[in-house]
Amino acid sequence: MAKLTKKQKAVTVDTVKLHGVDEAIALARSGATSKFDETIEVALNLGVDPRHADQMVRGVVTLPKGTGKTVRVGVFARGAKAEEALAAGADVVGAEDLMEAIQGGTIDFDRCIATPDMMGIVGRLGKVLGPKGLMPNPKLGTVTMNVAAAVEAAKGGQIEYRVEKAGIIHSGIGKASFPAEDLRANFDALVDAVVKAKPAGAKGKYVRKVAISSTMGAGIKVDTAEVAGA
Repeated sequence: MAKLTKKQKAVTVDTVKLHGVDEAIALARSGATSKFDETIEVALNLGVDPRHADQMVRGVVTLPKGTGKTVRVGVFARGAKAEEALAAGADVVGAEDLMEAIQGGTIDFDRCIATPDMMGIVGRLGKVLGPKGLMPNPKLGTVTMNVAAAVEAAKGGQIEYRVEKAGIIHSGIGKASFPAEDLRANFDALVDAVVKAKPAGAKGKYVRKVAISSTMGAGIKVDTAEVAGA
C-alpha cells in the first residue's frame, strides 16, 4: 500500500459519507492548499462496459464557466481554411509540415482539428495522436470545414470526455480559485452531457458513483440522488 503524504494525512474530510454536490465542491476547494491553483476534478462511475461498442460513452461538452486552462489548438488545413484557423486563434496550423513535426516528436497542442481533406495526412499519425486522445474525430466536431468555430469552441471551454476501461469518466471542471457557483455550473453541464450520452446498451443504474476532488486532495463522495439524471 502506498504511503500517505503529509497532506493526505492531514485531510479531515469524511471520505465515506455521501455529500451534497455543493458541499463536496466546497470541501474540495477548501482542501486545495497547494502552492499552485489546483484543478477541481470529477469522477463518474458509470454502469457500462466500454469493451462493448454499444456501451461506449464519449463526447464533448462546453463548460459554461470555462476550464481555467490555456488550451493550445493545432489545425490541419490549407489555404483559406488555414487562414481562418489562424484568425480564430489556432496556435499551430499546417499540413505536411505539421505532420512531419509531429512525426519528429513535436506535439505543441492540446486539441487537434482537421478539415476533411486533411484526413489522409492525419491518418498517418494515428499511432501517435490516437494514444494521446488527440486524433480528430467527426463525431466530436474536430473534423470539420468550420475550423473557426471549432477553434473558438476549443479555446472557449469545450472539453472532451471519454469513459475508461473501468467504466469511469474523469474530467476537470475548473480551478479551485473559481467561485463555487461556477464550478457547480460546470459540474451540471458535464453531468447533463454524460447522462444524455447514455448508450442504448447500458443496463441498470447508469450513474453509479460520483466523486469530487482537487488535484492533490482526497476524493469526496457525492450522493447520486442529487445528481440530475442519475
